[in-house]
Amino acid sequence: MAMGRTHLSHPDQLPLELSVDGLEREIEARVAARCEAESVRWKFRLVAIETVMMGALVAAAGIALDQPGMMVARAAVLVAASCFASGLLLLGLSAWSARLLTRFKRWRAS
Repeated sequence: MAMGRTHLSHPDQLPLELSVDGLEREIEARVAARCEAESVRWKFRLVAIETVMMGALVAAAGIALDQPGMMVARAAVLVAASCFASGLLLLGLSAWSARLLTRFKRWRAS
């Protein structure tokens, strides 16, 4: 493409008329939405890792203390399930409170 040539848009294409401020706001909104979605994924990964680690720690402690195998397995699964449930509960509560805070800010602004 030569310098000075302008690109003509297709006649069916809708014109995009954004000021610099409007464009920046649009980009910031999209980046914020993407970061929020990625943060939820990362939080879920952390809950999953924590679940596995807690279950493994309980199993290792039971084996180190020479406890019966079924009791160690049951305790490890119970601790892992409890850890997973509490992690998911915390994720849900944090998402719910974030939405509530956003609605409250919009309500106060109007």
